[in-house]
Amino acid sequence: MRITSLWLPFLAPLFAVLVGCSEGDSTPSGKATPESTPPDYPVTWRFALEEIEGSVQHAYAEALKESIEELSGGRILLDLFPYGSLGTSAQLTELVKNGSVNLAFASPGHLADQIPEVGVFTLHYLLSDDSEVNRRVLASPDLLALFETPYASRNLKLLAFVPEGWMTWTANKPLRTPADFEGLRIRTMTSDMAAATFRAYGAEPQQTPFSQVYSDLQLNKIDAQTNPVFAIEEMDFYEVQSTLTVARPAQFISSVVTNGDWYKGLPETQQRWLDNALREVAEVAWKAQERLNQARLESMVEAGQLEVVQLNDDERAAFAQASRQVREDYVAATGERGREILKRIQQLVDSLEQATADEAG
Repeated sequence: MRITSLWLPFLAPLFAVLVGCSEGDSTPSGKATPESTPPDYPVTWRFALEEIEGSVQHAYAEALKESIEELSGGRILLDLFPYGSLGTSAQLTELVKNGSVNLAFASPGHLADQIPEVGVFTLHYLLSDDSEVNRRVLASPDLLALFETPYASRNLKLLAFVPEGWMTWTANKPLRTPADFEGLRIRTMTSDMAAATFRAYGAEPQQTPFSQVYSDLQLNKIDAQTNPVFAIEEMDFYEVQSTLTVARPAQFISSVVTNGDWYKGLPETQQRWLDNALREVAEVAWKAQERLNQARLESMVEAGQLEVVQLNDDERAAFAQASRQVREDYVAATGERGREILKRIQQLVDSLEQATADEAG
């Protein structure tokens, strides 16, 4: 049918309805913005790391870079900034908040001073001895949802938790009992919650930046430190410490964060590429930390400079008992939300351990 000017008054309302139903206007408030005007590609995002090249975080970031650049067909480029490029861990978080970088790792070791709830990951003997159970706990959508509001209160959006392996202790002696910590000057991460457990053991925590640990050990300003195995090897701490104690008190867990406003303002296509890339690389850090921690431990042992002490179940139980009081400190600092997070983690650990036992049986 040929359209004449007689039909225009009737067709105009129809066109208005169709335009109103377009992709652009269907995006709810607070969601990704539509690509009514496509951005100029390629777009470069900056990703700041808390660790150096060759680390677990670097392996994760490289995988994310490859994934998002492939998903976007090269329209999104990811620039990586290893530790030391842009500042300390706390400074990287501030750079995300003010929009200077788009993505960053943020570990509870410093973030707990701003978001007390994440201090739960510095508590000792809370997670399972089964690393696969812990991986599934940290990937739980229910757990991630509990942290959404605390992160948003600091204009941060939590994108993922990334476990990087068991924390270990180094000193110039074995650390087999809480009494061995009495008066020990141990470097911990910079949050008060990270230091609280070591105070419960009788230690004197020293909260210094990661980059300063080697020199402080070398100059005897501190007596001990705590980190995952791969970080101890990367930073050469074994050169200035004689003994590594494997107590498996907690996993080192970092989080990938972005600026909340920046994420909300992304065109929905870009937001989808980011979300899909994060899902694709979810297990990369897990596999990388297993591989790196084992290889780095073997490397240090072969160098003949480090004695490795493995605590038995009774020795670990003594530390677990001594550290339990710190959970009350955590609840006092975080209120009902923290209590719920602590309860939910314990429930997830118990249920997944039971499921694992049932499968094995």
